[in-house]
This record gives sequence, structure tokens and C-alpha cells, in this order.
Amino acid sequence: MTPFVRTAMGDVAPETLGRVDYHEHLFQVSPLLPGDDLDDEDAALEETRQFAASGFETMVDATPLGLGRRPAATRRIARAAGVTVVLTTGLHRREHYRDGDPLLDAGVDELAAAFEADLVAGAAEPGGERNPAVRAGVLKAGLGYWRIDAHSTRTIEAVGRAHAATGAPVMVHLEHGTAAFEALAALDAVGVAADRVALAHIDRNPDPVLHAELAATGAYLGYDGPARAREHPDAVILDCLVRAAEAGAARRILLGGDVARRTRYAAYGGIPGLRYLGERFVPRLRREGGGDLADAVLRRNPQAWLAWR
Repeated sequence: MTPFVRTAMGDVAPETLGRVDYHEHLFQVSPLLPGDDLDDEDAALEETRQFAASGFETMVDATPLGLGRRPAATRRIARAAGVTVVLTTGLHRREHYRDGDPLLDAGVDELAAAFEADLVAGAAEPGGERNPAVRAGVLKAGLGYWRIDAHSTRTIEAVGRAHAATGAPVMVHLEHGTAAFEALAALDAVGVAADRVALAHIDRNPDPVLHAELAATGAYLGYDGPARAREHPDAVILDCLVRAAEAGAARRILLGGDVARRTRYAAYGGIPGLRYLGERFVPRLRREGGGDLADAVLRRNPQAWLAWR
């Protein structure tokens, strides 16, 4: 099979993606984020236009099932803003779902069928109806802090089945960058090889030696902490990225913003917005890491990870 990337606009060749932000959220509603809902299509469009103006051509919208994902609206935004968007299916960690959510009671068979249908038949809209014009392109599982609980285990098994049926790439949410090797082992046990996995938020644990060890397994390293100075300043993240690359991880690093909050989106009146990554962090990456590393992080690596095989 010739590798391709499944986007909200249809399947495309990986090399057409341009510069890729591997982790954002155009729409997201979660009980963990009261008052920070992303639920306005006009605001999402304006933010995406600013994102494009900052130098990116493609984003992965990492919102999985049950958290306000809106496939048809995402496709409209992608068209209007001239940006490629890759949608995500799967489930986040347990805390993002309200008690009584049917997704919490769904078994592995039901979840695997829902994930696969999102990928091949059409992504489910908030009301449950499938939209055959828009399909998801990435599978996701969410883990807790040093924890793979029953919810995550069920999700991982369902992700493994959907991956086996489709070859779609996988993202795993690591809370504060923990349990990375454990996540890879759990995914490997259900047939997902490390070189199909992006370890989201690995830079929340800015340890370049650990990152080089993870990259040696073939896994992709999701750096998405720029602008989160309360956790780590950009200098720490950038230094970790460059040192990990020098230690052998250059072909495995991905970059995203994961802004993911109404209060941080410029179109909702917040700061720093989706422009931050392209305007503030990427120039520093080019200056301190060099043009070839920047091109690997922004182009070559995400193209390889996102390709269905």
C-alpha cells in the first residue's frame, strides 16, 4: 500500500502536508476544564487563520470521542482557512468523562468498532450520526499519572484492534510525561509497534537521556509544552529537544502547541493563541537547533508518523 495521510478533506500524500503541528484542539469540552470549552466555530476558524499565518500548513486535532469533537465543522474550517486538519478518534483518560457517559461502559468490541468506523466509514458527530465525508486519521489513548487503569487498558486494546484493521497511527496521552515505556509495552502487547506511536507530552518530563532511549525504540516524541512557563520555560524545552536530537532522537521528535483552552485562544480573547508556536518557538528552534533539525521536526517526522501503512 502506498503510504497516505487521512485528513478531514480526504487522503493525501504525506509529502504534501508541509509544516505540521502534531497536537492542537479546535473543539473540546471536558469536565476537567470548566469555563475553558472550545465550542465556537467562528472562533475556531479565526484561530486557525492565525495558525496558518504563523507558518503552519497542517494540524492534528487531538480531540477524541466524547469531548466535543465536531468533524463537519472542522472540515469547513479547514477549507476556509486553507489548512489541512487530521482528526482523531479513540478515548482520553477517564477523568475527562462525566459519570454516566456511555463510553465509560462500552466494552472493547464496541469501542474497537467505533474507532474503526471513525477511521473508515465516517467520523461520528456529537449527536452520534456518522459523517461519511469526514474521516479520522489518528487513534488515541489517554493514560493517567503513572497509571494505566482499567479504562486505559480497555482503550488500548480497542486501539490495537482498530490499528490492526487500518494501519492508522497512534497517539498516547502521557500525564506529565510519565509511564512512557509502560505505554509502549501495553501497545506492543496489542500489536501496535513503537514506530507507529507518538508519545504526547513527553516534554513535560524534560529528560533528554530518557527521550533518546524512547526514540531508540522507534517511538515518536511529542513536544507540546511551549508557552507553559508555569511548568517549564521554553528554554528548558528547547534545550531538551536539541540535546535529545544530538543523542540520536532527531528523526523522532514532533512539535505541537496543545493550547487547548478558551482562555489561551486569541479568538476567544485569551493569550497566547495558536500563533505562539510558529512565531515565538519555531524561530528559536531554527536558531539553536539548525535548519535541518527544524525541518525534521516540522516536516519529515510528522509526515512519517501520520502515514497509514
